[in-house]
Amino acid sequence: MRKILVPIMLFLLGAGLAGAETPARLNVQVQNGQIRATPSYLGAVVLAAPYGTSVAVVSQQGDWIRVRTDQGQEGWMHQSALTTKRIAMSAGGATAQTGASSEELALAGKGFNSDVEKQFKSQNPNLNFAAVVRMLQIKVPPAEMRTFLQAGAVRPVEGGTR
Repeated sequence: MRKILVPIMLFLLGAGLAGAETPARLNVQVQNGQIRATPSYLGAVVLAAPYGTSVAVVSQQGDWIRVRTDQGQEGWMHQSALTTKRIAMSAGGATAQTGASSEELALAGKGFNSDVEKQFKSQNPNLNFAAVVRMLQIKVPPAEMRTFLQAGAVRPVEGGTR
């Protein structure tokens, strides 16, 4: 029995290793991607990831993806800032069109894109979306946010300004 079991186990182990893939790659689809220390918008920004940057997927926790840069640095990005689509970086001529308005980029930087918006609207049909847009356009500098959280003794269970 053992003579049969050992080759079968070796075969299964080899098949599993042969099927192991390299981590998936995603591309930053927002102008100023932020890689954070923790999977939270309150997490400290540890690295900037400009538009078009390719990152390897390490793991996922809800809507947050742990990524690794080509330089080996790791952190968390919200899935709305990433895409599987290949982003071709090229210079445009005088007739080049811009892909997004400054308002759209501001919203995307906060994790709000057209797909998220459609889903949100379908789940909240009676919500005042003009007020939501105004709130999303508010920019609070990270230092001011940390001061506010510390003054109120706010300590998120997960995430935070670590």
